[in-house]
Amino acid sequence: MGTPLGDFVRAKRDSIQPQSLGLPDHGRRRSPGLRRLDLAARAGISVEYLTRIEQGRDRRPSVAVIHALADALSLDPSERDHLRYLAKITGGECSAHPQPSPPRRQVRPSVRETLRLLEPGIAMVTNRLGDVLAHTGAFASVTGAAGLLDGDAPNLTRYVFTDARARTFFADWDDIADEQAFDLWLAPSAENSAWLTAQLAALAGPDFTRRRNRHVVPRRGMLRLDHPSAGALRLRRETLELAADAQQLIVFLPADDKTAQAVEQLRERPHGRLRAIS
Repeated sequence: MGTPLGDFVRAKRDSIQPQSLGLPDHGRRRSPGLRRLDLAARAGISVEYLTRIEQGRDRRPSVAVIHALADALSLDPSERDHLRYLAKITGGECSAHPQPSPPRRQVRPSVRETLRLLEPGIAMVTNRLGDVLAHTGAFASVTGAAGLLDGDAPNLTRYVFTDARARTFFADWDDIADEQAFDLWLAPSAENSAWLTAQLAALAGPDFTRRRNRHVVPRRGMLRLDHPSAGALRLRRETLELAADAQQLIVFLPADDKTAQAVEQLRERPHGRLRAIS
């Protein structure tokens, strides 16, 4: 049985072309990417040991081996962070069989006050599961018409994978789906991640499961929306980590004059005030 660490190392190895690392191309192979032999040599470990890691038979590689694999795979800083996190949970520091449980949904009063100060800007408080915990009125103006805030406990991840409107609302739906699936690895706890994953696996089917298990660290570029009434919107995202709460404050900034004008028109329409969802 594989492990998240082994799955990531294998997926990353398969995605690397030997030529990109200055290695010879060995011609047609049954599997794509870098050979185990080449990766093991670059990392200074045996092929047998690499095989055990990839297949989940070695769950506790040393810190030195993790760093060597990161160097051998030429991982960027975000990918290195993910590799270290997967080594941690694979090694048993997190529960190997977490009991699913929902995360806390409370937003501290000082964070809600910060949101009020951001009005009339577009901002929300969320967590890595995609729960929309609080938001400004402008956020409701931009996203409400697309159905994101429907229901008593809106969740961006569930919306992306189970609501047909999301595929037209997000111009780059594939990228957003990859982001939301990946972020479940960074959930407030393994128990929280298991809770939502169990729900979505049944509702969203194999596409969700495939994206989550690819371990592709998202680039999080420009957010492009196709608003039902305002048309094309382009928003830059600034994320402030609320580490003590395992939450994020995300501010969305118009990336061009056309978007700024469209957002201003949306703000002028009747909408709710700052909302905290508990």
